[in-house]
Amino acid sequence: MSEGPTRFFSSYTRERLAHGYLFTGPDGVGKRTFAQNLAQSLLCVTPKSMLLGYCGHCSGCKMVQSGTHPDLFATRGQLKIGERDTEQGFHESEDMTARDLVRQFSLHAYEDGWRIFIFEDADFTREAANALLAFFEDPPARVLLLLTTDAPGKLLDTIRSRLIEVRFAPIPNQKRVLSEEQREVREAAIAWFYGVVQGGEVNDGHWAVRDTLEEGLDTIKTLTRDWLVTRIAGKEVAPLASEEARAVAKLPAVEVHELVRALTAIEEAERIARTNVTPHLVAESVRMALAACSR
Repeated sequence: MSEGPTRFFSSYTRERLAHGYLFTGPDGVGKRTFAQNLAQSLLCVTPKSMLLGYCGHCSGCKMVQSGTHPDLFATRGQLKIGERDTEQGFHESEDMTARDLVRQFSLHAYEDGWRIFIFEDADFTREAANALLAFFEDPPARVLLLLTTDAPGKLLDTIRSRLIEVRFAPIPNQKRVLSEEQREVREAAIAWFYGVVQGGEVNDGHWAVRDTLEEGLDTIKTLTRDWLVTRIAGKEVAPLASEEARAVAKLPAVEVHELVRALTAIEEAERIARTNVTPHLVAESVRMALAACSR
């Protein structure tokens, strides 16, 4: 977990948690991962003395890891209010609206535990924000909102002012400590990325599997983001993957709008990676988006 936020939450007990937190910081610094780890810590049913941490093998952890926990809902991007107003469960619809979420806030938790909502890259329409204010004004017990964003200024003040902001600082490359498995996944994803961009034959088998899919996508997203920033700002902005700076600088000088399109496709792939779509198909959608940049 990230060092600063870990220290922040280490002093907390479950009883002291606020109703909502806003995780801010540059893309790629671990906001999403921390939010998921915090959620799993709360939904883990194995007794422990600290707030953070989970066993990884209890019923709660297994449901979180498989994306089927009835009390954990995660969504990415903009929430809009639609016309549909039918009752929906957590995992019954991909186009759940803010009105549905307000209804979900009032439901009782599975086994009398926590209900947790993670809004990644949070961006609410004004109508959606107004619909959520009912929750912010009078939050039910044991319901937690976790919002992540790299642009907190985009959020409406009515939303931001009701959340406790936790800032994630950029992680210098020399402080990254990876396990052997994480290092292998990262290296495989990096090799795959360059292979696709250079038009060669690629094999995604070393990272595009269920257990490492999100980690691989995060690495590829970081490289694509660095490619985009290099095209826009040159050397004026330091890349997130600093060890790949020279290699990224040598990538084709493609149009910025093409890289934006590729980055959007990767973000969509991250969303569908949490569904039942096979990892190979997720990786293939990213491959097609990146290959289109190098034509």
